[in-house]
Amino acid sequence: MQPLLRILFSLLLVVAPVTAAAAESDPHAADRQALIKLFREMEAAINAQDVERMIAQMHPQVTVTWLNGEVSRGHDEVRAYYDKMVRGEKRILDRYLTTAKLGKPARFFGNGEVAVADGTMKDEFFPVARGPFSLDSNWTSTSAKVGDRWQVVSMHLSSNVFTNSLLAEAERAIWYVGAGAGIGGLLLGWLLGRRRRS
Repeated sequence: MQPLLRILFSLLLVVAPVTAAAAESDPHAADRQALIKLFREMEAAINAQDVERMIAQMHPQVTVTWLNGEVSRGHDEVRAYYDKMVRGEKRILDRYLTTAKLGKPARFFGNGEVAVADGTMKDEFFPVARGPFSLDSNWTSTSAKVGDRWQVVSMHLSSNVFTNSLLAEAERAIWYVGAGAGIGGLLLGWLLGRRRRS
């Protein structure tokens, strides 16, 4: 047992200075952990369809630019957008799920009280009027440290408008319609030809 304890103690002596050095080399290490927790809470709130849980992570004067280009300013407008899209009688979606990834570590500004981060999302939409579809998108978020708490003050969501699953689906539909029209035209021509011959 003694040799094992000596080995563990030796490892502790090696690892502890490395961990301390890493913390000293990044003065924002604790803030990064808080921001990752905020990031995960936002993702969980979206997937739980819980707008109040999401708003709890946002500054009262937050600005959000959504995937459809609409802009919400403040908690009330975020709620109204979410109700229109996911909750109301005329809602567009039954639900919306996302898997978000951080692109690179956050960059800090203004004495370390403002942080900007970005990344990607794999989104799944479940519309009321059609079957589900997936979309790859990007996000950028600006958070501010208000008191001792980080809050999202701005969030921008975007997707590639030139290449995405909806455009691919529309393109396939055009091909199907074109092929169907072509076959229908050939069939109609054949029937008219037979009728003339008879």
